[in-house]
Amino acid sequence: MTTVTYSVPNISCGHCVRTIQTELSDVVGVQSVNADPDTKKVEIVFDAPASEEKIKALLVLIDYPVAA
Repeated sequence: MTTVTYSVPNISCGHCVRTIQTELSDVVGVQSVNADPDTKKVEIVFDAPASEEKIKALLVLIDYPVAA
């Protein structure tokens, strides 16, 4: 199991959090998603076949790209 934490500057409200959690939870292998609008951080716990590349690509697709 892998845990990653990303800085996602576009998170600003509860709707953002729900969108991120809903979309990422649909990725096969993702175990949990915790997003915080105050810290603008997203913590994701996942196993294969999910990968950081797939997770980051989905975040870009839904308009919540990871900060560089």
